[in-house]
This record gives sequence, structure tokens and C-alpha cells, in this order.
Amino acid sequence: MGIGSWVYQLRRTCANGPRASFYREVVRRRILRTPPIEGLTDARCDIHVLTSREDWLNLIWTLKSFYAASGRNYKLCIHDDGTLDQAAKREVSRQFPDARLIDSETANREVLLKLEAYPRCRTFRQTNLLAKKVFDFRHYLQSERLLLLDSDVLFFSAPSELLHRLEAPEYVRNSVNADVASALTVDSRDVRNLLGLELPERFNSGLGVIHGQSLRLDWIEEFLGLPGVLNHSWRIEQTLLALCSARWGVELLPNEYCVSLKPGVGGCVAKHYVGAVRHLMYSEGIAQLARQGLLKSRFQPRAMDVVSAS
Repeated sequence: MGIGSWVYQLRRTCANGPRASFYREVVRRRILRTPPIEGLTDARCDIHVLTSREDWLNLIWTLKSFYAASGRNYKLCIHDDGTLDQAAKREVSRQFPDARLIDSETANREVLLKLEAYPRCRTFRQTNLLAKKVFDFRHYLQSERLLLLDSDVLFFSAPSELLHRLEAPEYVRNSVNADVASALTVDSRDVRNLLGLELPERFNSGLGVIHGQSLRLDWIEEFLGLPGVLNHSWRIEQTLLALCSARWGVELLPNEYCVSLKPGVGGCVAKHYVGAVRHLMYSEGIAQLARQGLLKSRFQPRAMDVVSAS
């Protein structure tokens, strides 16, 4: 590493103060000392996650906090975005020995083959990394319901309502956490005029229940022809999931499944630490989970506070 790269890394590490740096650089790696999570065989739901060289360690915190807080053993599928090195793959597989780890080259070959009859879908899958959250999650789904989960979500107490929506046979809608504001690539008026659909406000694809049958390729092929849909490359997959959900049926999770740009976990069952507040994932979220005993494998779910942080 050259001196310029070293200085950049040092500034990045220290940018949010010593507390965030300590939890990010020191405490975060301690999750690797905790026992592997085995017996992930519950087929009522598949958890699907997309991870990378930068995020796989955060992902382990996400998954272990979910399994500890929920008491469930849902099946797990981890998708490599193409940047995971062999050491990271070995560690992820050691932490979750029953999980399927989908190699990027294998997924490229298998998923693109399935998209041959859908040229817009195929082009989008070839050119946008986040498209894997739409097509690959769908392709490798083995259960009727998908738990959509990003690697910057942490769970602090039992996610009872989320589990109900994942498991109740009578619950047939898609359901995601609410964003701080709507962040989609299409205009809701165009969607209403052209498709007769009402887009859900503040739809966030970081955490949620998605029914596999709602991810229809013919729908997605149609949606990819909407005006402006390909603007803002990092919002397209969220937009496509929102459109599928609008046609299928959708509602938001309660406020205690938080997306917030403010500090604090009061009232949060789970908190999604989006990019603008990623440093809080370390100084606040991981610190809270360490206090709750996650690093000692005797996790104590928090009693819910009455004040929401959202």
C-alpha cells in the first residue's frame, strides 16, 4: 500500500471519531470468535443476502443478531457480488455451515440463461450489480417466502411482527421497512397513468418479506420499459421490488423496524444503518449488541422502549 492509500485509509477509519473506529476496527472482528450457527433447515422462509469484500463482516453481525433475536433457524442463502476473496468465503461458510454460498460466476451463468426470453431483464442483470437482489434471489429461492435482508441491519429484540408476516399462511402481502423518504427511479404519476398502480411511499428494500410469486419476470420486463426507470443505478432494484409489490399487494412494517438518520435505538426492534449513518452501526449498534451479550453467545433481547427512534 502506498503512502497516499495509507493516509486515505487512516482518515477514513478515524473520520467518525475514536468510538466508531474502536468498534469498527476492534470489536467488530470479535464476532468471528462466536460459535457457528448450525441447523438452518426451517423451510418456511429463505433468507437471501448479497455481500461483498467490504460488507461480509457486517453481514455476520446482521445474521447473528437476527438468529439470536428471532430464535428461528430459517434457511440461508448468501450471494457473492463477485468481490469476495477465498478467505472471506471460507469464514462465511465456517460461521454458517448450512448456508448456500452462491458463487458469482455460477450465478452469472445460471441466471442469465433463465433470462434469455426477457431481454430487458437480461441486460439489467448484466449491467447492474444490485440486480442480483431481484433475479438471483428469485432464482435460488427454495421457499415461498423470502426474507430480504441487507448487511447493514441489526436486530435488538424479538422481531415478532416480522416473524408473523413471514410465517402466517393468511398473510399474503409483501412488507418492507419504511425509508426516511421515497427513493425510487420512476415518477408515481407515470406509474399510475401507464400501469394503474399506486406506488408505496418510502419503500425500502433493506429488510422485508417478499413472496416469491410476486417477482414475475414478465412483470419486471414490463417495468423496465417505464420512463426513467434506469436512472440512479443504486435505486433501480428497490424500484423494481416496489413495482412488483405494488401489483402484488404491499404494506410497510411498523415504525419499530427503523430507518433513521438520527442516533438512538430506543423503540427499535431492528435498525437499518443506511450509508449516511453507517458509522452508527459500529458506535451504536454493535456496541448495543455487545452489551446484550451477542459476543458471549448469551444474547438477551432488549425490552422494547415506548419511544420510537424513527
